[in-house]
Amino acid sequence: MDPIDIEIAEAAPAAAAPAMAPRPHPWQAWAEIALCSGYPTQLLLGLLIQASGIRPIRADGSLSGSFVFALSLLDTVLLLALIVWLMKRRGERPATIFFGDRPVGPEVGVGFLSLPAVVTIVIVLMIAIRLGAPLLHNVPNNPLEGLLDSQTGLLAFLFVVIVAGGVREELQRAFLLHRFRTDLGSAGLGLVITSTAFGLGHTLQGWDAAIVTGVLGATWGAIYLARRSAVAPIVSHSLFNSGELLRAFFAR
Repeated sequence: MDPIDIEIAEAAPAAAAPAMAPRPHPWQAWAEIALCSGYPTQLLLGLLIQASGIRPIRADGSLSGSFVFALSLLDTVLLLALIVWLMKRRGERPATIFFGDRPVGPEVGVGFLSLPAVVTIVIVLMIAIRLGAPLLHNVPNNPLEGLLDSQTGLLAFLFVVIVAGGVREELQRAFLLHRFRTDLGSAGLGLVITSTAFGLGHTLQGWDAAIVTGVLGATWGAIYLARRSAVAPIVSHSLFNSGELLRAFFAR
């Protein structure tokens, strides 16, 4: 090789390695977490639904099924659209974050197999609360059970608890835990915060129900973190919600 070529080769900078995308500032992660917590979107939609003439409480003081169903389904659409948009604007693949690379079939099986453990957790917690802290049972009758006044109401509510409960809440949880793990570096902190917020969102059903719901949220969140897929939590959550709804309906 000519000496001049050697000098040029030595002087040429090495090929630059692909630049790693910088980690977003923590405030951005916290802003996305707060925005997708469910509280801002439900507050906004609740106001819009009431402005349309649908009130949350009927004349007899019971919950309005029309309001609950409209809020749940509209929030599912708005929240999931917002989550997907936030991921895509960062160049993330929603399917990868939601479902990882595991085959769907075995994950469905994990969801089914987790159900006995979930039911056991609920039974043990409810017995412990009733015996150790009975004052936490501050709502004698679940107000949502008042929506189960017919088979049509049951079918509509089943659709809501599966789509807005099992599917939306677990995809939402997966997104939030992903943000805590990748942007804030603490999946454990994310599990505590999201589970607490999940429980507080159910205080309408009583403080005991809120505690149980928070623990269930932590259980399903732990499954997602362990499996890197929301399929099993979606199946487990949907089955549990459906079972509780059918139990309440036939007990009326």
